[in-house]
Amino acid sequence: MTSTVDGQLPGVALPKSELLEMYRLMVLIRRFEEVAAEQYALGKIAGFLHLYIGEEAVAVGAIRAMDPDDHLVTHYRDHGYALALGLDPRRCMAELFGKATGLVGGRGGSMHFADASKHFWGGYAIVAGLLPIAAGLGLASKYLNQRRVAVAIFGDGATNNGAFHEALNFAALWKLPVLFLCENNQYGMGTAVQYASAVREMYRKACAYDIPAERVDGQDVLAVYEATKRALEHCRSGNGPYFLEALTYRYRGHSMADPETYRSKEEVEEWRRHRDPIERFRQQLLAHNVATPEELAALDQAVEEAVAEAVRFADESPEPDPETLTQYVYADPITVR
Repeated sequence: MTSTVDGQLPGVALPKSELLEMYRLMVLIRRFEEVAAEQYALGKIAGFLHLYIGEEAVAVGAIRAMDPDDHLVTHYRDHGYALALGLDPRRCMAELFGKATGLVGGRGGSMHFADASKHFWGGYAIVAGLLPIAAGLGLASKYLNQRRVAVAIFGDGATNNGAFHEALNFAALWKLPVLFLCENNQYGMGTAVQYASAVREMYRKACAYDIPAERVDGQDVLAVYEATKRALEHCRSGNGPYFLEALTYRYRGHSMADPETYRSKEEVEEWRRHRDPIERFRQQLLAHNVATPEELAALDQAVEEAVAEAVRFADESPEPDPETLTQYVYADPITVR
């Protein structure tokens, strides 16, 4: 499909409702993260806080391409995935506040969002630690003759870890339905890729395990969506794993504790000005008359209100009851079969 008719994006078969939902989700992630940074500065969020600002197109593009039954595991910069999956922003913010109404009862905090009802098995704080878990989910899917794909989203820094190579080798050997999606934001904590990896294009590392791989523009939500769709179909059809590298950029530091002395303000501003995923998509929607400025403004306003409500909800939610401290540490032996 290559139509350029008003109301359609060239080469895109998605309906207007889906395109506007992609826009709304990217704006929601951006605003949620900006407000989370404000709440952190006010002392309402403790511990580490890793923000997803600038990378929104990867989460939204990839997750909108997934089937509802597919598995998702990811790293500790995980708020964006939860919101892209449609989880309640109020419960997400409450989790950041450590409140009992949070996604996991205030026990996980920023780095450990999860929701079993969405097959979202969590953010993991150990770099590359999620990758063997994804391979295990893929093995279970194949063993049970399911068409479910395990999607593993991780950063470029994870590709230098032993668990990365073990997981790719295992998935390739057993032809497991695992999509390895590397978000290359070009910095592992404060170290640029060229100072940490002998191979600077992450997708090329997959060739060691005979896994098909490609790089996609991670600032283009539709490019991520289309590439993920192709990759998922490859995995779902019994062809084994696939590797995608999404080239993206984070506007904020590695975490809120990062002074960002390793890169220039000019570099960050260049990405903001010329490659911002939200503004880029906004201009596409307007240029092809998919949406009016008024429609997009209404979505922006609805997001603003939803995030404000999320903060109110988190503020007013109760702290976890100390009497529940030992709950969920071990499985109830009565329920184990």
